[in-house]
Amino acid sequence: MHEHDHDDHDHDHDDHDHGHPHAPRKDHDSGPVSAYEMLEEAVRTLLVEKGVLTPQEIAASVDLMDSRTPALGAKVVARAWVDPAFRRLLLADTRAALLQMGVDIGAAPEFATVENSPRVHNVIVCTLCSCYPKMLIGIPPAWYKSLAYRSRTVTDPRGVLAEFGVEVPGDVEVRVHDSTADLRYLVLPMRPKGTRAWSEADLAALVTRDCLIGTAIPVAPKGKRKAA
Repeated sequence: MHEHDHDDHDHDHDDHDHGHPHAPRKDHDSGPVSAYEMLEEAVRTLLVEKGVLTPQEIAASVDLMDSRTPALGAKVVARAWVDPAFRRLLLADTRAALLQMGVDIGAAPEFATVENSPRVHNVIVCTLCSCYPKMLIGIPPAWYKSLAYRSRTVTDPRGVLAEFGVEVPGDVEVRVHDSTADLRYLVLPMRPKGTRAWSEADLAALVTRDCLIGTAIPVAPKGKRKAA
């Protein structure tokens, strides 16, 4: 599997020659238009002029991207929690597991699922820009694209997680997964205790966007826990 994994004991990082076909993202949207933005506009205009796509089709595609939410990723996690065979497939071949749920990622970048356990906690970052599994998690939060998160998550993952309210015990390894243009990651968090009798829908409701990135841990509300 093509991945750049780091734990909190080894901070050496690759030079990021990992297939990003784009320049590092600016931390703020203000400022002059970049060459890549100009190229995107030129290609879009050419596609419309040549009749390959209509402005309406382009707008519909943009709307579809903007409408994506973490709900699909949460459903995938809930299915993995209740179905051991699906969980094994998800970890071995995320694309095939998604197809089993009726989700065809087509030509989208490959996905890999990394599983949290009592001994390992996973967190996702893209150190060079902001590669992110939008199809499963939706639009990335602003902090995911920030220079502070992208750099500090590699050098001080425990400190960053603590700022999100996730205190990782000293005997638990922290693994940082560097997303690329070709490979995106999804965190499979641990199932909260006291949820054995919960339905998939109830379980999915516990899984937030941050849980899928690794900067949060799903917790069942004490007053709503069902029979363990």
